Amino acid sequence: MAGAHPGNAWVEGTIAALATAMCVACFLWNVEAPTRLGFAILQQQYMAFQLGLALTIAFLRFGPTGQAKARIGLVDGAIAAIAFAVLMYAAWDFSWLLREQAYRPWQITMVGAVVTVAVMEGIRRRAGWMLFVIVAVFLTYALFADLVPGRLIGKELSPVRLVQYVGFDPSAVFSTPLAVGTIIVLLFVFFGQLLFAAGGGAFFTDLAMAATGRTRGGSAKISVVGSALFGSISGSAVSNVVTTGVVTIPLMRRGGYSARDAGAIEAVASTGGQLTPPIMGAAAFLMAEFLEVSYVTVAAAAIVPALLYYLGVFAQVDLIAARDGISASDEDDLTTAGVLAEGWHFVFPFGVLLAALFWWRYDPEDSALMASVAIVIVGFLFPYRGQRLTLRALGKVFVETGTSMVDLILVVAAAGFVIGVLNVTGLGFALTLVLVDAVGQNVIFLLGISAVICIILGMGMPTSGVYVLLAALVAPSLVAAGIQPLAAHLFILYFGMMSMITPPVALAAFAAAAITKTDALSTSLAAVRVGWAAFVLPFAFVASPALLMNGSWAEIAGATALTGAGIIAITAGIVGYWSRRLNPALRLIIAVAGICALPLGFLPANQALHIAAVLVLIALAAALKFTKPMAAGNGQTS
Repeated sequence: MAGAHPGNAWVEGTIAALATAMCVACFLWNVEAPTRLGFAILQQQYMAFQLGLALTIAFLRFGPTGQAKARIGLVDGAIAAIAFAVLMYAAWDFSWLLREQAYRPWQITMVGAVVTVAVMEGIRRRAGWMLFVIVAVFLTYALFADLVPGRLIGKELSPVRLVQYVGFDPSAVFSTPLAVGTIIVLLFVFFGQLLFAAGGGAFFTDLAMAATGRTRGGSAKISVVGSALFGSISGSAVSNVVTTGVVTIPLMRRGGYSARDAGAIEAVASTGGQLTPPIMGAAAFLMAEFLEVSYVTVAAAAIVPALLYYLGVFAQVDLIAARDGISASDEDDLTTAGVLAEGWHFVFPFGVLLAALFWWRYDPEDSALMASVAIVIVGFLFPYRGQRLTLRALGKVFVETGTSMVDLILVVAAAGFVIGVLNVTGLGFALTLVLVDAVGQNVIFLLGISAVICIILGMGMPTSGVYVLLAALVAPSLVAAGIQPLAAHLFILYFGMMSMITPPVALAAFAAAAITKTDALSTSLAAVRVGWAAFVLPFAFVASPALLMNGSWAEIAGATALTGAGIIAITAGIVGYWSRRLNPALRLIIAVAGICALPLGFLPANQALHIAAVLVLIALAAALKFTKPMAAGNGQTS
């Protein structure tokens, strides 16, 4: 087990038991075992149980610096014991506490205080100072909201009333984010862990190698395709980088890419996995709950933007390879047919998952359970490159799933604090009014400000935490300005995730830089260049809802084609290559034509301009392809 310390076997055994209990409780809850056995258990009781397990694991395993520790200190042991005892009491007696909430008994104060302090210290250790400070600011505001001048004035709250509310109320810590995390996300993390234990991670990488390795720049295309496949079921951009990057980054370096570009490509490709259905770093399920729409609606809307995101990355690595003469990958012993022949059985669980979600229209948690059962069946029966599921590996999956969920549970619990403060003080409504009034009717200005806020607030946070925080703080302002709710929520998710590659706290880029052993800042700046399309796509799908599958098939196809053409052209202008090296004038012309092709409906442009721009691009492409440079030195500037 990762992070185990031989001298503390009993601690590791306790952590393993608690982590396994998290998974088992989730399975039992989702098959409605309590109801079938005649027990009436509130959802908040289940969430309190899971939060208690997560807090106990956090303080048993991680020290004050956030790193795994060799010994349990007296303070950490006491916090773990208190958190476990108090949350187990809350899980047992939540019905009575809820009935007595209006009378504010001391038991609710105890539960609220322990939950508030333990979760705040937990996120400081595991999520870092950024999220800790953000949540602390909101808690501090709640204490002094009645003294704040102007439109942000709020309801007066005493410290006791505050911890009673944020640390206990079903509208705060025990609200939607924690419910989705412990009921749905946990099952999909289990699904992913099962898949990797059965050899699915190697299968994805091999499939990407076989499909793209023999093309120019094949080593980078392996990274793009492999990270998209892996990241679509991974819950973290950083874990995606360190998992696939140890294979793909050395391949890119051997292929001829610079260390900076290799790290940037991997960081951007891995970050995109959080924006790609079916799982989207668990944000898809949270989004469906916030918007009160089906998961299928969210996943369908995210498909075209995700494809366009990877089109931009794929085009850039291809054009860089053509410009710099980077040949195919040296990994030429794999074929697509050979990989599929050996790993065909992985199609079965994915087929079950997709059929359950999109055909039978089951709930996401039921679909994940069915797909997990399918993986267990094929994983035990069929190996991939000698790797198959065993009982020992299955037991490890339970433990790894539980322990890997600790950080996410702490983050969504802390996000519940923010939601609670917004509700109890009225700050959520006030923030929306202030932001909308500040920009007036200028939607572009509002989107620009919101994009910057999303990047800043998203720095250093996992996908689910980024989305929940931004959904509470930023999305209401966009919706109030007239932007479609689904477009607004995808907008904030995209820019929240761009914090993973945007300086100064670009965690995905920094993780890739650690593998390439190059400067972290230059890698993150290169990642912004490689992933530039992700900074434009949200504006495009807000302006053109057809990109979110909202329109006729002709409108969807037209908007997708225009956006794709624009992305490829702008990328060619950035790289400086299109059939041959481009001089500065041609780069500018192609980039401007690409911008004009984008269906940014709120700009002074119309369909005729978009079509004219595409025709110009086609003419330029033909001229560059079939004519020679006018002078020997022409077009040699990159």
